Amino acid sequence: MSKKIILMDGNSLAYRAFFALPLLNNDKGIHTNAIYGFTMMLMKILEEEKPTHLLVAWDAGKTTFRHKTFQEYKGGRQKTPPELSEQFSYIREIVNAFGGKQYELEEFEADDIIGTLSLLAENENAEVKIISGDKDLTQLASEHTTVCITKKGITEIEPYTPEHIKEKYGLTPAQIIDMKGLMGDTSDNIPGVPGVGEKTAIKLLIEHHTIEELYEKIDQVSGKKLKENLEENKDLAFMSKQLATINREAPVEIELPQIEYKGPHQEKIQALFKELSFQSLLDKIGTEATGEEAELETLPFETAETIDESILADEAALIMEVFDENYHKADIIGCALISSKGRYFIPAELLKSSDKKLKAWLEDPTKKKWVYDSKQTIVSLQREGIAVKGIDFDLLLAAYLVNPSETFNEVADVAKLFDFKGVLSNDLVYGKGSKRHIPDFEQLKDHITRKATAVFELRDKVLEKLEENDQISLYYDLEFPLAQVLAEMEHTGVQVDKERLLEMQEELAKKIDAIEKRIYELAGETFNINSPKQLGVILFEKLGLPTVKKTKTGYSTSADVLEKLEDSHEVVKEILHYRQLGKLQSTYIEGLLKVIWDNGKVHTRFSQVIAQTGRLSSIDPNLQNIPIRLEEGRKIRQAFIPSEKDWVIFAADYSQIELRVLAHISQDQKLIDAFREDLDIHTKTAMDVFHVSEEEVTSNMRRQAKAVNFGIVYGISDYGLSQNLGITRKEAATFIEKYFASFPGVKEYMKTIVQSAKEKGYVTTLLHRRRYIPEITSRNFNLRSFAERTAMNTPIQGSAADIIKKAMIDMAKRLKAEKLRSRLLLQVHDELIFEAPKDEIEILKKIVPDVMENAVKLDVPLKVDMDYGNTWFDAK
Repeated sequence: MSKKIILMDGNSLAYRAFFALPLLNNDKGIHTNAIYGFTMMLMKILEEEKPTHLLVAWDAGKTTFRHKTFQEYKGGRQKTPPELSEQFSYIREIVNAFGGKQYELEEFEADDIIGTLSLLAENENAEVKIISGDKDLTQLASEHTTVCITKKGITEIEPYTPEHIKEKYGLTPAQIIDMKGLMGDTSDNIPGVPGVGEKTAIKLLIEHHTIEELYEKIDQVSGKKLKENLEENKDLAFMSKQLATINREAPVEIELPQIEYKGPHQEKIQALFKELSFQSLLDKIGTEATGEEAELETLPFETAETIDESILADEAALIMEVFDENYHKADIIGCALISSKGRYFIPAELLKSSDKKLKAWLEDPTKKKWVYDSKQTIVSLQREGIAVKGIDFDLLLAAYLVNPSETFNEVADVAKLFDFKGVLSNDLVYGKGSKRHIPDFEQLKDHITRKATAVFELRDKVLEKLEENDQISLYYDLEFPLAQVLAEMEHTGVQVDKERLLEMQEELAKKIDAIEKRIYELAGETFNINSPKQLGVILFEKLGLPTVKKTKTGYSTSADVLEKLEDSHEVVKEILHYRQLGKLQSTYIEGLLKVIWDNGKVHTRFSQVIAQTGRLSSIDPNLQNIPIRLEEGRKIRQAFIPSEKDWVIFAADYSQIELRVLAHISQDQKLIDAFREDLDIHTKTAMDVFHVSEEEVTSNMRRQAKAVNFGIVYGISDYGLSQNLGITRKEAATFIEKYFASFPGVKEYMKTIVQSAKEKGYVTTLLHRRRYIPEITSRNFNLRSFAERTAMNTPIQGSAADIIKKAMIDMAKRLKAEKLRSRLLLQVHDELIFEAPKDEIEILKKIVPDVMENAVKLDVPLKVDMDYGNTWFDAK
């Protein structure tokens, strides 16, 4: 078989992916846009090219042999954003998982490694494909080597062959080096000859072939100024050519047989995709080679034909199996009970039969049930008319508290963590995607019974670990009772005014249409507004707006670019508005309309086990991300209404809870005093940072102070702050320095918490929630930096999450104690949403702040803002 060798430029492709995609985070707080983009690129290459050999080359460091020639080589480059730096180690893990080899060489660049290996491959008549975002590598194109340059986004490429280079530039691949020598390269800080651009360089080389020949025939150059420039900068031209030349004889200690591609490691890929929350990619790779054995030791159990006392014990592990992950709609397909009396599978028909013994046992609070997911169990049984009581243990929540960095989608995930080998994954039993199905009855019974066995066997082991971690109270007093509160909220659901949503859909369509016409009017012609290429031509060529950023395919028209140009031309503001309204229409209004039940409600599902900080998340629909910044977005809340006549929506929101937690944890006296004196914290920060009086604080100063206040909580970098405020990284760094000088207690907290994390390997919240951060001692600077920011943020964000969870539990108890009809509907970040009869509003005004502000005692007061109205929108 002929050899097909793929050589990838790791740094270039990672940068390309980072800037091509929005700054994405997964639920664990890891930035993932570069990882995701790189992975998509790698998967596409492997699928389409089917290489026999694969290598990803990396730059080894900042200093290369070229710096001996020119000290300022690559000198103009900005420091790599930490949001990208932290992703490099994961990209390397991805390459390893896919079976690719990787190589770097001190004092040489990835280009030199690729150049050397491609020459070795050409000598063996192998087919070579080089993948990069850097056109410097096109000099390597030959009869055997194609240089594929990323062209659009992250997956479209432009193949450079000698023929394509001739057609595009009129040059040979070797002349690309001469072209760079003459015109220079700003990205690498190669100076070139001042005043010589690409067109001039190409013209000169078509006439004179090389820089050497050009200078031999310098008298033949037409144009006095050009000739003078060339003569005065002869040394620069030759040096620039030298810098642009890829070294194809680098001392590479890896040979072609060592980069032979032997295929991916499916188990490693799946583990990484789960860790990174790449669900769409998990679905794409399917369930092959999960690393599980399809056959396990035989597990003896009985199938119950009737329910009697011989089966029902005082303590038992219980599994109520539903086939669909949305347990609000899925039927129970089987049950299993494991106790000291034995292992029993209970067919779903028995649960629904006229025999009431099982129902009585399930509703008996004295009979203790140990389950995998208490919320799912409660909601599933509610649909069968059973109000289950006596749930005494929830394996999912307990395992999550023991290690929140793990992903728990099912019993098998927990079993794996605690080394229990007696249960298979759902994917292996049920299949995945279009192949998902209920297996034969014997296999189904075995699978469900094994799940219940895992719960029964693991309970004591997991509780011991919680005891050891001082987390028993966190489990029994917070997470476990919260699951029951959430189950009730989910079952209750939220009423939606479908007619209002349809009206908004129509209103938005009209607005979008009007904005579209206005854009055409301002542009002077019709065009496809959703086409970046056509939009770029209108903005930067026809209207002559300043170019902010160019991509390989033309002008960038991304949101951050347009925001910088907002004041340059009226059309820009209209385009931004057009895009925002389009997203509202498709994502939110149309998305909500799809998930309204026949009862006129939406029944979201809350998850307690996704975010490592302890925050809740919400899906089907996600009611925590309904936009509030844009007026049209806020109006979507008008569609959320009370479910009963003469009731209202009541909303209560913690004010700046994370900053209050920061004040308490850091013990910074200025912050504590500001909150105790009920000052505007952003104004106070602006006063301290800018050294001005309250009267001198401008709206822009307050805006910057607000960005820093909230940024500090998330361990923001100078890059992140500069992007938020539209200022330079240097200005952002200065701002952060001034903040720490003004609030020394915060700076000391940051230092202390990082040190503590290094010693213990984890950080904790006020209520002892743990987050393990093994990367905190990593030798890899980027991994360690990310871990340090995580260590700073988690105790703050996690404690805020603990506080509102405690408030929800206390609130549910208080509503019951006061015998109120009011109901808790939603938790959205720091806000609780209720529906209530109008005659209970005055009571809620007293008890809601009383409960929320006293959920946890801090050294600064907690503050709650409240309002109510006929819709969720009116309650804000």
